[in-house]
Amino acid sequence: MKTTATFLAYGALIAAIGLAGVVTARAADLHLLNVSYDPTRELYEDYNQAFAAYWQQKTGDTVTVDQSHGGSGKQAQAVIDGLDADVVTLALQGDIDKISKSSGKIPQDWRGKFANNSTPYTSTIIFLVRKGNPKGIKDWGDLIKGDVQVITPNPKTSGGARWAYLAAWAYGSKANGGDQAKAQDFVKQVYQHVPVLGTGARDSTVTFAQKGLGDVYLSWENEAYLVLDEFGADNFDIVYPPSSILAEPPVAVVEKNAEAHGTLDLAKGYLDWLYSPEGQTIAAKHHYRPAEPDKVTDQALLQSFPKLDLVSIDEPLFGGWAKAQPTHFGDGGTFDQIYTPPSQ
Repeated sequence: MKTTATFLAYGALIAAIGLAGVVTARAADLHLLNVSYDPTRELYEDYNQAFAAYWQQKTGDTVTVDQSHGGSGKQAQAVIDGLDADVVTLALQGDIDKISKSSGKIPQDWRGKFANNSTPYTSTIIFLVRKGNPKGIKDWGDLIKGDVQVITPNPKTSGGARWAYLAAWAYGSKANGGDQAKAQDFVKQVYQHVPVLGTGARDSTVTFAQKGLGDVYLSWENEAYLVLDEFGADNFDIVYPPSSILAEPPVAVVEKNAEAHGTLDLAKGYLDWLYSPEGQTIAAKHHYRPAEPDKVTDQALLQSFPKLDLVSIDEPLFGGWAKAQPTHFGDGGTFDQIYTPPSQ
């Protein structure tokens, strides 16, 4: 016969087993590596803090996002070579396609994983000139006049430089009635006015703004405004040419890496939140053109984006990145044919 003490012992044992069986969710300390292109440093410093706060409130997890920046082409090659990115936020589709094809770390259908072909914001290439615009640079044709010096990175390593090259080509084509030989000659003349090619946008920013070389910098729109903030609006002017290129910097989860790190859901959430009202507003604050402008919580921010005639890479002139990349920037492509370093 069981005594009262025995029942009490059983009760204590059952309670202990019950407590041991309760799975208590513990907050995790998670890390992501975002491998990005040159001018996004400030954007993602701001975004990462906001996202970490959002994710902690949603899940209880603490998130630390590390950043890696450089020329977009160089960054893509680094991921292929083993840089352990969870996500990439690069300057152009061709760089992410290269990672997908060369490493298999990103699925081939990556463009369909997020809205707007996985492009949460767009940009364009504009002109940054010395205060007062002493050389009178207003359009692409002015880049080849007289002794004008043009600053731009190397399109073999920089995504922004590729967009600038294509914008110049589009102008040369239109100005010459679609004659592609004359368009090529125009772009060749532009590069004859380039004294030095940087490896990426930030490198060329330093060359122009800090070292004082050049009369005009073919700049990402957001990078031009950053120069005004960091080096003084009284030293530079921004010039919007009548036409330019629709630059579409895409994003993707490096799925093989994220799966290995156990961060796949976090990586997807990180990129998906770029499309939220908070993410779109942060993009606009940093002078990136939001893919979904109606979501921006401060609509006054959109007034800083003047309307331009923007040529798309998908128009017949270029035929998309699958055609444009090897034609213009592959080994032996058009850029290799037209560019001769100043020392040669």
